[in-house]
Amino acid sequence: MLDLKNISEHAKNVSHFKQSKHQPLIQGQVTKEAAIQTHAALHIHLTPEKEKKIRDMYDRLDTDNDGVIDIRDLTQALALETPHIPTKLAPKLMARMKTGESDSVTIGDFTNYVLEHEARLAEVFSEIDRNRDGLVDVVEIKSYCDTLGVKLDDQNALKIVKQMDQTGSASVNLLEFQDFMLLYPSSDLREMVDFWRHNLIIDIGEDGQVPEDFTPQELKSGVWWRHLVAGGVAGAVSRTCTAPFDRIKVYLQVNSTKQNKMGVLQCVHLLHAEGGIRSFWRGNGINVVKIAPESAIKFMSYDQIKRLMQQHKGGEELTTIERLLAGSSAGAISQTAIYPMEVMKTRLALRRTGQLDKGMFHFAHKMYTKEGIKCFYKGYVPNLLGIIPYAGIDLTVYETLKSMYTQYYTDVQEPGVLALLACGTCSSTCGQLASYPLALVRTRLQARAISPNSNQPDTMVGQFQHILKNEGFTGLYRGITPNFMKVIPAVSISYVVYEKTRKHLGASMS
Repeated sequence: MLDLKNISEHAKNVSHFKQSKHQPLIQGQVTKEAAIQTHAALHIHLTPEKEKKIRDMYDRLDTDNDGVIDIRDLTQALALETPHIPTKLAPKLMARMKTGESDSVTIGDFTNYVLEHEARLAEVFSEIDRNRDGLVDVVEIKSYCDTLGVKLDDQNALKIVKQMDQTGSASVNLLEFQDFMLLYPSSDLREMVDFWRHNLIIDIGEDGQVPEDFTPQELKSGVWWRHLVAGGVAGAVSRTCTAPFDRIKVYLQVNSTKQNKMGVLQCVHLLHAEGGIRSFWRGNGINVVKIAPESAIKFMSYDQIKRLMQQHKGGEELTTIERLLAGSSAGAISQTAIYPMEVMKTRLALRRTGQLDKGMFHFAHKMYTKEGIKCFYKGYVPNLLGIIPYAGIDLTVYETLKSMYTQYYTDVQEPGVLALLACGTCSSTCGQLASYPLALVRTRLQARAISPNSNQPDTMVGQFQHILKNEGFTGLYRGITPNFMKVIPAVSISYVVYEKTRKHLGASMS
């Protein structure tokens, strides 16, 4: 590897050469030998060891072994070689590597890219390494991010160091830094720091209680609203695709008891006989409509709560627990605002065909006339209490599983998409197990006025006592089977649609 003193000069030489008379290299039409001769002419000492390392890396990226790297090779290689770098950055990386109008990268192009990018990364490393000891530690990462307006706490700074650290030394040397960032298609300091920050947290699924965390620059640029739109579209598609599971769950929660046991298949036959295929989507319309206001209120509340907490801490970045608290508070505020829609969704899901001929607003007016304003907040307390265990356990299990994965697979710095989906599914399942009894009580309170079991208690504590006395502990988990059946498709659909929509809106993360 080239030393720090000379490497900056190499970057200047390569940059100067790209505008010089040696045009064949720039056009990517050179052989391996010609590339080596060109670098020698540039006074870059490409040692046999360095040449072999570049060649081996090039061969690994050339996944179809046809002698050149195209966009398909690069996309597959990013997923396999560097899962911490999103595959959606493959086109940008391709544009950085190739020259001219070519649609592939030759060994000459790749050698140029590696040497130039390593040189620039060495300059960045030198800027971060304030004490000039050849190592970057947590304090230096935290300090450097702070100078760029991205405040990190010690925990998140340590996560960044651990992602790059290959020896367990709690610090990063130049080689480790270059290896980690070599295929990241930018050496812009701000973009790199944003990339590190976004790599800390991946929000999967429609039930995530901690909203996306945006920098002031992203808020000013308008990127934030693209992410919210992408999340809204993902939630709408995911909920619509899994609506039958949701309606079966609600029906079992309200109508299935120890004396009147119903299974999933029995419920499916009953609902189909009552209203055909369309009956499985009853109540989904309002479930989709409430996504936009819920997301917007949660985002705005989270942003304001986070600002107040940071002001109280003197501007320091929030810890994971503090973010969880801010996210749960924002979730509580958004739930309070849209909760009447939740009650209507439950009651619509329990209505029979033909009972809503005059529309949704007439249905709401009828509820108000018959039961008063209080009916729109039936089950509000258990719903609010359910946010805390779900959010806490979901986030904790997700981070723990990610950590266990990287510890077991020591050669992997960041789990791939499938591993993240598995972590998200498991964490969501654990969160639901903890909060499901509260969700069951909430649904029964919401539906009490139209339930065949309307003689049941009208309070949360009363419902818990009634269920435990008459149905036992298992009664607290009525309808959980379709809920589990919904987790994997819901998380997968939400993740895929979110990524695709965000990409089309031009909101790809740095």
